[in-house]
Amino acid sequence: MPNIKDVALIFPGQGSQYVGMGKELYLISSHAREIFDRSEKLLNFEIKRACFAGPEELLKLTTVCQPAILTLSIAVLKTFLSHPKAKNINVKFAAGLSLGEYSALVASGAISFDEAIVLVRQRAEFMEEEAIAHPGKMAAIIGLEKEKVIKICDDIGAEVANLNAPGQVVISGSNGNVDRAMEVAKEGGAKAVVALEVSGAFHSSLMQGAALRFSDVLKTADISTPKIPVISNVTALPETEPEQIRQNLFKQIDSSVLWEDSIRYIISKGVNTFLEIGPGKVLKGLLRRIDSTLTVYNIEKPSDIESLPF
Repeated sequence: MPNIKDVALIFPGQGSQYVGMGKELYLISSHAREIFDRSEKLLNFEIKRACFAGPEELLKLTTVCQPAILTLSIAVLKTFLSHPKAKNINVKFAAGLSLGEYSALVASGAISFDEAIVLVRQRAEFMEEEAIAHPGKMAAIIGLEKEKVIKICDDIGAEVANLNAPGQVVISGSNGNVDRAMEVAKEGGAKAVVALEVSGAFHSSLMQGAALRFSDVLKTADISTPKIPVISNVTALPETEPEQIRQNLFKQIDSSVLWEDSIRYIISKGVNTFLEIGPGKVLKGLLRRIDSTLTVYNIEKPSDIESLPF
């Protein structure tokens, strides 16, 4: 009998999408087909075409990529859980980066997939509408200490959106403030400053209107006690109370994402193996920055499951 391995499931957020994602899985896995077909029916939108064929401009839209990433993440999860190798793990925690928190909540049993896909579409629509009403942008600051980035934002009026990993902080805010903060970060010794391809100033106060509107939607959402602790982006702590989960989901839209602290919490509980479930390898890169000794397996395609060493 193989040893049962303690793991945490982690799920990617917006920006991990790419044209062609999920196509191979859909052709091979009946579990993936069920999730994609269900998503398409609930959204009344050709999510398969957007994922499998694009074009890229369509898939990059907030209102398309958010439900698309959630759909693929859960399609991958269901496919993996149906495989015999899934019997060799003990899932201790789940976490997701921003949008990925919804995938984590589905994985934990706190929210059904049907509920999550509708919530995520609504969330994306509110965020997109707020981005049009209050234009802004986001940028990644690479290779500058967190404290320096925070001070730059405080001085200029930009905001810290994501504390992703040592030396990687994402800032957000109005176009002028973010542009100025990017200049000061370069002058201050940042190794790289990269404007992100997103449509608005997510995880900043410019999204407050979207958060307030979404809080009304969340009031009627069916949220249960999770079977697996889900680490909240807002608190970097495990949340098990449905009402607190509800509060954190609405706060998440205009609050900083505490990703590094979330991963460090999981590590502190003795878990050092992570399964990144969904498109891309963004989270694996972040976890390497947080702690190079961690083991991270990416699971997106059928071959990824087969190659797992347990």
